[in-house]
Amino acid sequence: MASALMGLPQSAANDGFEKVQVVPIPECNSVLLPNLRRQNNNDTAPAVVHESATKINGGMSATNEPTTDGDTKSYADAARPAVNGAEPTRTKYPTLRSEKSLGNSEVTAWKAGGIRFAPLRVPLRRRLQTAAVLFHCMSIVVLISVFWFTCANPLMWPILVPYLLHLTFSAAAVDGKLSYRSEYLRSLPLWKLFAGYFPIRLHKTFDLDPKRRYILGYHPHGIISHGAWCSFATNALGFREKFPGITNSILTLDSNFRIPLYRDWILAMGVRSVSKESIRNLLSRGGPKNDGQGRAVTIVIGGARESLEAQPGTLRLILKGRKGFIKMALRSGADLVPVIGFGENDLYDQLSPKTHPLVHKLQMFTLKVFKFTLPALHGRGLLNYDVGLMPYRRPVNVVIGKPVRVHSSPGHQPTSDEIDYYHELYVQELENLWATYKDDFVPGRVSELEIVS
Repeated sequence: MASALMGLPQSAANDGFEKVQVVPIPECNSVLLPNLRRQNNNDTAPAVVHESATKINGGMSATNEPTTDGDTKSYADAARPAVNGAEPTRTKYPTLRSEKSLGNSEVTAWKAGGIRFAPLRVPLRRRLQTAAVLFHCMSIVVLISVFWFTCANPLMWPILVPYLLHLTFSAAAVDGKLSYRSEYLRSLPLWKLFAGYFPIRLHKTFDLDPKRRYILGYHPHGIISHGAWCSFATNALGFREKFPGITNSILTLDSNFRIPLYRDWILAMGVRSVSKESIRNLLSRGGPKNDGQGRAVTIVIGGARESLEAQPGTLRLILKGRKGFIKMALRSGADLVPVIGFGENDLYDQLSPKTHPLVHKLQMFTLKVFKFTLPALHGRGLLNYDVGLMPYRRPVNVVIGKPVRVHSSPGHQPTSDEIDYYHELYVQELENLWATYKDDFVPGRVSELEIVS
């Protein structure tokens, strides 16, 4: 769906970080700037401007800790300078329990032609879990096929023509009213089976105030963003119970709402358009005062471009130039919440751009022309563990981090300095979240967090 559909130790600093200059906040007609001096911990530190782009992953010492040369600051320290002579402290996250893979039938698989096949005796629940994932992965194909069969039947035309007119003029995906959203469909037992297939677990670290608005940035995109779908488009993982008073909508490309029947399915699942108009409306309506309090949206920040970077054991993010969601947060007065789906990139294998450059060029051309891409992926099959397009049964731990408080009011027009400032704070908290839980949730990783563009 999503493909066609988001600190370091205080004593540490990365080699290669550019020198940081602390400057007074510039004068301008802004309702935000007088409040920028109040950081997330209510300190009085001024804003920070970097002299050049900051390296996200600098040199690392043999102990896997960032090295220090005495003149540089870590990304986290740069965004939060010392207050009253005291060094800034990292957010202290709670200890979380990792979701581990359940009993594995692969150990009893039988081989033929180098392919491992599923044994005949597999628990019924595992069969149902596989069927649930197959249903989700094939939903767009099945619904489009049903539509074309309907078009081929003249008896259905009196119904089909009004439906297509409704599809053309409907604003349900962008009006922010959450019409057609069905909590019944979002709570079907189907999604519990879907979550249990991998399995996927949603972790809460901090409360979300129902009197605030939020933009959740999900990272990474992965191939199909199964973790984001299960966490935020369904009630299977208990988002409503973990964050009472928060109504969250996951966002996808506006073009998905031009696909007959599939459009109605994702609207019922609470999915909305990722357009500016949609985000503005979603965060300005609803709540006890109909002003957007308690509303949240989830954006898979890296988009289709990031899906091409999805390799098992890695976390390569497209984030440096992605600042539109920061601008929308400032305009709507919404706090920024980093979310990492640990294990999302492990669900499929795909051809590496380094070993298959021609394939990568074709994918980039497709992305540039059609605004979506086709990852050269493979996973497992329905009855085997080595060949097919089904995702692997590997655990995904979705961790919702600490909100970055945004000091602005709805309707504010941010400056580029303000956008850069909050972008740095967001990346700092994202790095902190990764550093805290990487050893618990992805101990077998082959590389660290890397922001490539």
